[in-house]
Amino acid sequence: MIDTPFALPAHGVDVAVQVWLPEAEPSGVVVVAHGMGEHARRYRRLAEALTADGWAVYAPDHRGHGRTASGPGDLGDLGPEGWDGLVADLAQLVEVAAKRHEGLAIVLLGHSMGSFAAQQYVLDHSDRLAALVLTGTTALDQVAGALDPTQPADLSAFNAPFEPARTESDWLSRDEAEVDLYVADPLCGFGIDGPATVSLIAAAPRLGDQAAIDAVRDGLPIYLASGREDPLALGGMFVDMVADRYRSAGADVTEVLYEGARHELFNETNRDEVTAALLDWLRPLRR
Repeated sequence: MIDTPFALPAHGVDVAVQVWLPEAEPSGVVVVAHGMGEHARRYRRLAEALTADGWAVYAPDHRGHGRTASGPGDLGDLGPEGWDGLVADLAQLVEVAAKRHEGLAIVLLGHSMGSFAAQQYVLDHSDRLAALVLTGTTALDQVAGALDPTQPADLSAFNAPFEPARTESDWLSRDEAEVDLYVADPLCGFGIDGPATVSLIAAAPRLGDQAAIDAVRDGLPIYLASGREDPLALGGMFVDMVADRYRSAGADVTEVLYEGARHELFNETNRDEVTAALLDWLRPLRR
């Protein structure tokens, strides 16, 4: 696997992009949008599996995250462009990847907060994608009301179903070693700030508007994967809701719910099963 990061000038922010390429010419491209309070390099293991199967992987550190943040004080700050700026960054990166790999299938894979960005992106740009993958996702319009627009988003609230818990991040995975890596990472574990939360809440209603969703192109392959114990899934109900909305729009939807699994499927105890299933689903899309 070849590691070739670069900086993408995007809407007033230099977005750090992690790029992993296969040793041979790629046969497709996956753009990975990470979740809140984490960063792109946490997806290296997934990238190793994808590149071994011929995919080029592009993974940005969203504004206010990872190496895109100017320092610890910038973590969680999406800047004056807010949530829409983050989605616009993602759209710009898809175009860069498409230009670099002309003629290859472009798949957008969004996890958690990244899946919300992907849900917004696909409303306007479904023609740019060969497929959409959403993991750790939810019906944002249904949960946004629980966010306090006067306060930063607090990730620790998702740990409530697992209390008494070993850490405040047990909700992420049953694998204690993976949770400990997350806890020890200085670029993980924060929420977005108050203004960023306000901009995310403002975007939420459109993600649940069936008239907007109906603009997604007919037949778009969409893969939704979630842990049944993921607090965002609400036992799978909110993942079902997202799946049904896309089916109503004419998309070709595959939904997988993993019993016992929590939020970060690619860091779960059954991650090899999760990754193998995703690769099987993606394989027909390659050139």
